[in-house]
Amino acid sequence: MMSLRKIRVALVAACLCSPVAAAATGLIPVEAFARHADLSMPRLSPDGKHISVRMDDGDNHSLVIFDVADMSKPVSMLRMPKYEVPLNVDWVSSTRLVVEKGKQFGSIDKPMATGEILATNVDGTHQDYLFGYQTGYGTRGSTRQADDGWGWVAGLPEKANGHFYLGSHLQGEDNRSELYDVDATKNVRHQIGDIGVGQMNFLVGPDGKASFAYGTNVDFNYVAYQSIHGRWAQLPAGKYFAPFATAPDGKSVYAMYSADGGPSELIEQRLDGGDRKVLAKDDFGNVHDVQWTAPPLQPFAIITATGTPRPIYIDPTLPAAKLYMAISQKFPGEFVDFINFSEDGRELLFSVSSDRDPGTYYLIDTAHYKVVKLFAAAPWIDPSKMAERIPMHFKASDGLELEAILTVPNGVPMNNLPMVLLPHGGPHGVDDDWFFDGDAQFLASRGYLVLQVNYRGSSGRGLDFEQAGFLQWGTRIQQDLIDGVKWAEQQQYADPNRVCVYGGSFGGYSAMMSVIRAPKLFKCAIGYAGVYDLAMMYKKGDIRTDQFGRNYLATVIGKDDAALAANSPDKLADQIDVPVLLIHGKDDQRAPFAQAKAMRAALEAAHKPYEWMSKPDEGHGFYTEANNVDRLNLMQAFLAKYIGAGATAP
Repeated sequence: MMSLRKIRVALVAACLCSPVAAAATGLIPVEAFARHADLSMPRLSPDGKHISVRMDDGDNHSLVIFDVADMSKPVSMLRMPKYEVPLNVDWVSSTRLVVEKGKQFGSIDKPMATGEILATNVDGTHQDYLFGYQTGYGTRGSTRQADDGWGWVAGLPEKANGHFYLGSHLQGEDNRSELYDVDATKNVRHQIGDIGVGQMNFLVGPDGKASFAYGTNVDFNYVAYQSIHGRWAQLPAGKYFAPFATAPDGKSVYAMYSADGGPSELIEQRLDGGDRKVLAKDDFGNVHDVQWTAPPLQPFAIITATGTPRPIYIDPTLPAAKLYMAISQKFPGEFVDFINFSEDGRELLFSVSSDRDPGTYYLIDTAHYKVVKLFAAAPWIDPSKMAERIPMHFKASDGLELEAILTVPNGVPMNNLPMVLLPHGGPHGVDDDWFFDGDAQFLASRGYLVLQVNYRGSSGRGLDFEQAGFLQWGTRIQQDLIDGVKWAEQQQYADPNRVCVYGGSFGGYSAMMSVIRAPKLFKCAIGYAGVYDLAMMYKKGDIRTDQFGRNYLATVIGKDDAALAANSPDKLADQIDVPVLLIHGKDDQRAPFAQAKAMRAALEAAHKPYEWMSKPDEGHGFYTEANNVDRLNLMQAFLAKYIGAGATAP
């Protein structure tokens, strides 16, 4: 359990203005890149008087409430069981919060929702279990035996009134999605939406009922529906239509939209589908991350998803837009994000972050423009000692334009550098962006140029681009990565004789497959929590455990045994021509430990050199800071051994 003393220490440390871990000279300690953020995910109460914060104490997490007027000690604390986290928090009134529970299975994936929802008062009283598979808990636990399923907060009423909208998918009902209006104080709910399609998200209309349902169904097809006179009608509204808010006039909706599968645009259209107008778009990538005014909520800007993020203003004359511009001018080179306003618009919680800065949180009084710094996400990181991340474009071998992000060691010219290719995980629904990346910054701090490629299959550029990676895990995706390396070498950014590849999850798969597909291009490969036998995904791991997951696998890797074997590194180990380092957690549920053992056995059978690290009680990526220190130390020694020491500043 987290003590009050630890809370005070964490809060003081999080407010430090100077780094505490970076040495004045020499390398930044490995520990700086293995450390967890003590405080994260702040949310401002509707009356602007309190802030909720997620607090990390190693394996234990808590939701802590502070009084804005006195941040020296918490008002209350909701402690979570080991490895469980408050995944998402919403204030449903100025005195009550609802919490979506999650579990931290490993450091590679974000915490995964458990489908459970709790509620607590601001002072820590009346803690209640509102939804989840643990029947019998909460004020109405004896009547909730049917809650064996997965729930989430699907939205909030325009005015905080103690209620929220609960979306749910029940166990054994794969082809059904439901929506409820829940009184979070009385733990009473009534149904406002029900559709015979699984995995749907909902938008609540002005009448307080579900007006739209949309999402990727259990057959892994994107669909959208509208409720018309009490019946659900499927919409032929392009390849992608995701309505997420009703306009203040109650007659229109805001939605992300793509007519042809290209980058999604922000649109506004009437409820009947008429008078559609594009509010913001970017030709290369999606727009996302809407910036909102104070209530009644209205979007004033939206952010580009690719390149260095920039706001596209929808209405620059709005007071919130002018405030956003003014704050941005005070933080040059940083990205400003409006988190939430108080209901009266007087208080605003916002953050600033960048490629070098993990982020800092502030509160501003919009009447007097008084700014208060709350805490930094990682105060031990000195942004001036971090590396610049540069988004660039290059052409793949088939002519498709792709985005690359280069992280350049600090103080070193980007010329003929030792380089590490760092493919991201996923591969679908994930992409690399400009913001602070711990792996890339660690490698750059050791003098290595880092190349990340948003290969086809990545998110951020529309459905067609993402689906172009389906059934291409071991072929076209790997060629995009290989093309990126060749481009970096042709531009003389990278030394062709000093290139290694390192990745986690699908990135670990790519680390093995890329050296198989491009003999002699790399000097070494590091696979971390990787998948190495595609057919095994149908037999082991948590993806296969429901209909949605099984259909996902069939869609993205296929079922043909010969094709699966032809694209599985453990079946092609004899073609690996470089030293390999395998790192894996023994309790990994996403890419089970059997994957790493299969790859190790294949390397041994092929008489290929490899090194090995495994840790007990670790999931999909190491979570324990001490284990991550061991991992990073081993990685830097491995890289130095096979591609030499990194570049150093003059």
